[in-house]
Amino acid sequence: MKARIPQIAGMLLLLVTALFLGACGHKKVAVAQPAPPPAPQPTATLTATPTSTQRGQSVQLSWSTQNATNVSIDALGDVSANGSRSVNPSDSTTYTLTAKGPGGTAQATARVTITVPPPPPVKASGPTDLELFNSHVKDIFFAYDKADIRPEESNSLKADIEFLQAHPNFKVLISGHCDERGSEDYNLALGTNRADGVRAQLQKLGISADRIRTVSYGKEKPFCTDENEQCWQQNRRAHFVLDR
Repeated sequence: MKARIPQIAGMLLLLVTALFLGACGHKKVAVAQPAPPPAPQPTATLTATPTSTQRGQSVQLSWSTQNATNVSIDALGDVSANGSRSVNPSDSTTYTLTAKGPGGTAQATARVTITVPPPPPVKASGPTDLELFNSHVKDIFFAYDKADIRPEESNSLKADIEFLQAHPNFKVLISGHCDERGSEDYNLALGTNRADGVRAQLQKLGISADRIRTVSYGKEKPFCTDENEQCWQQNRRAHFVLDR
């Protein structure tokens, strides 16, 4: 019996060792989980069509983004992830798009150059009404102590009437004038007859009476002050003035 005790003790030791090793074999070992992949970086593009234009013309901005949760364009504010919009910049402008997402931020720019059109050519201003009137309407001259229209003045009178017919908005003042010979009263009457005679011819050929006024200055307002026939002839006239 004493001889078998060491054998029994050895067997018990083997059994305990086996049980221990079996328990260790079934123990769960913790496994490390892989880290999640990083969020993708946003991407962005922005274009302008056309890139250069004149002031007052519109430009089309177009953009696209990926992996962004917030997209904005300066001067426009928040916009959709992809889209387009018409803009009308008054000066050269660089538009900047900013796309933000969990993976970071991306930006894109588009430059629009605005040119100022040259001013339109200045049109040469035409003659004023007064300049037009004075260049086309000619005075009628008379013989000494006469108020009838001489044949040699008929072409001038015809041209005056044609001009007034072509410009129905023009009114006329006809002043009668005389040379310095004769009394003041006589010349005032003669000047009246000269102005009235020309007015009658205008009315006869279609110029309405409400467009014509007459006045006589006699010898009060001479056009020439020399004492000779050439000068006196200049003062014997019916003078046309544009009537305002």
